Amino acid sequence: MRSAKESIVAVVTGGSRGAGKGIALALAQAGATVYVTGRTERSGEAPLPGTIHETAREIDARGGKGIAVACDHRDDAQVRRLFEQVGDESGRLDILVNNATFLHDALIEPGGFWDKPLALVDILDVGLRSAYVASWHAAPLMVAGGRGLMAFTSSFGASCYMHGPAYGAQKCGVDKFAKDMAVDLRPYGVAAVSVWMGPLRTERTMRVWAREPDKYAAFAPSAESPEFTGKVILALHGDAAVMDKSGHVLISAEIAQEYGILDIDGKAPVSYRSVLGGPVQAHPAKVE
Repeated sequence: MRSAKESIVAVVTGGSRGAGKGIALALAQAGATVYVTGRTERSGEAPLPGTIHETAREIDARGGKGIAVACDHRDDAQVRRLFEQVGDESGRLDILVNNATFLHDALIEPGGFWDKPLALVDILDVGLRSAYVASWHAAPLMVAGGRGLMAFTSSFGASCYMHGPAYGAQKCGVDKFAKDMAVDLRPYGVAAVSVWMGPLRTERTMRVWAREPDKYAAFAPSAESPEFTGKVILALHGDAAVMDKSGHVLISAEIAQEYGILDIDGKAPVSYRSVLGGPVQAHPAKVE
């Protein structure tokens, strides 16, 4: 078990920007050592701002220890080396946040899925398969420690039509990972959850909202900060009864209310369960 004096060791995948960066910064507030992964190492390499090194520096500034690891999550060998580095340097892993996801610019364009580039299906490679691979490598580190939290970032797109079938399948997939991995991990004190985030104020969404303000007027004012999800994940990890939630699909706004968590602007984000649907939890039956 981790002593009270030891800082949290976390891996956040896809942390150059967006949700991953926000989650990493929230963990930094607790003094965590955060391995942040991504492909962008230099400004200008990607169409959106942010690099893994910038995120690592911000983690340091927040009181944590940021370790930037260049990792293309399409490459299993790079993922293996990431977790070997974590094991060699830190000797354990307390939190894994599976967040790395491929998002094509045509994702939110109108039209049927067949009218859009076939490349949209790559979200099932980086977003679904990549989360399984990362979890496979992380599990032995967590099992050895006797406690830990695997968190998958997901959305209401697992319930309602959102951005088309590839996006929805990826969200349903990571939800099922959390449900089933929780069964295997339970004897070792490691929890697995999937967290449905609401609309987020990220670099990508702010660009889209600026281009089509009327289309997103209903969501934008109540959008969550990327750090809000990190605050929820941190609270889950610190909850002595977190195993009661293991295997569940959670709505971040609802769990935040349970823990008394507010967003960085002091507001309580709203749950969209009533308009977008809620998660389906796992049936207790087990077929070995």
